Amino acid sequence: MNVRLTIENHVATVTLSRPTAMNAVDLATRDELLAIWSSLEANTDVRVIVLTGEGDRAFCVGADLKEPGRYGLDYWAHPTPGGFGGIALRETLNTPIIARVNGYALGGGFEMVLGADIIVAVEEAKFGLPEPRVGHIPLDGGAVLLQRHIPYRQAMGMLMTGRHISAREALTMGLINEVVPRAELDEAVGRWVKDILACAPTSLRAIKQCARLTSTLTPVEAQRARLPALIAALEAEDSEEGVRAFREKRAPVWSGR
Repeated sequence: MNVRLTIENHVATVTLSRPTAMNAVDLATRDELLAIWSSLEANTDVRVIVLTGEGDRAFCVGADLKEPGRYGLDYWAHPTPGGFGGIALRETLNTPIIARVNGYALGGGFEMVLGADIIVAVEEAKFGLPEPRVGHIPLDGGAVLLQRHIPYRQAMGMLMTGRHISAREALTMGLINEVVPRAELDEAVGRWVKDILACAPTSLRAIKQCARLTSTLTPVEAQRARLPALIAALEAEDSEEGVRAFREKRAPVWSGR
């Protein structure tokens, strides 16, 4: 197994487990990831996902370039569903995703980070899209996502040079949420997980779907959108439970329904 999936207390942890290859994604790893994301989409008991890499060196350095046949026109014509790792451009997973960046996040690894909702990184982390330095293009999400997350000039500066940026630079750009010392990484991620679990799962799924599907609409068009997850949240038991708990001055007990 190149990817480990654990689920405990409504939290799924997806760990890339090829530390000797800096968690590079080969075809077998890609297929494992695709199966995992599909299983998590169907698992309504999971309320938050933590995505990370094994070891202290790398989150993921992208595609395994030692494996033949991964690039070229044929690869462009038959892209990975959902973008790199099956998650960079995935449009059907409404569960919140936290990227726990424990080291280098390069190429496709950076694309996977861009597919997350919240990003927490260690101080030593590096981010970059070095594809042009090896004659390739970040086709699985990087070229289209980066300019939507940070100002155009900064995005093009990274895309057209293949340069790496530090975690602190990424934080200044607004690209990530938090930078912490390595010893505090799990504690920081845990705080985000705790805060997410305190919210209604139905509300969070609706918020994520709304944010994703209305980003190109005008405010009025977005407000009028009748999105499935939003309608489900407004009709959910959790909606009633939240108000009831507020009136009774207690913590809500979410059912996820």
